[in-house]
Amino acid sequence: MTLRRAHIAPMLALAGCATAADTADRAAQPFAPGYLGIETALLDGDLVSFLVSMTGARDNADVAAYGECAAAQYALIRGYGFARHVRTNVEQKGSVWNGNAVYVISDALPQGLKTIDAEVTVAACEENGIPTI
Repeated sequence: MTLRRAHIAPMLALAGCATAADTADRAAQPFAPGYLGIETALLDGDLVSFLVSMTGARDNADVAAYGECAAAQYALIRGYGFARHVRTNVEQKGSVWNGNAVYVISDALPQGLKTIDAEVTVAACEENGIPTI
């Protein structure tokens, strides 16, 4: 399954219960992201925090997508195939957006609604120009 930038925005918008008009408005906004880096921290066993920073985000969803890309690549590096999103906190200071995303990584599809297949997600991130670890 191939995901393009146009496909990621509606998926993220659905997660936040956005309307079709909100999604269309978001897609029409200029998007020139500057990805400033990713820091990882193992919290406990398979629970991992990803600190991401960027400029040019349109909203929290762009920051969350960057965190998801980091989590997917991290899972693959550690020999796991999946991750489950726990939470993402986003704050903006001036033109810099910071995100703190927490994921559980696992070798089998975890229970929960916010799971990702790491290989599929990393491929989508690469196609959409979102860096990974």
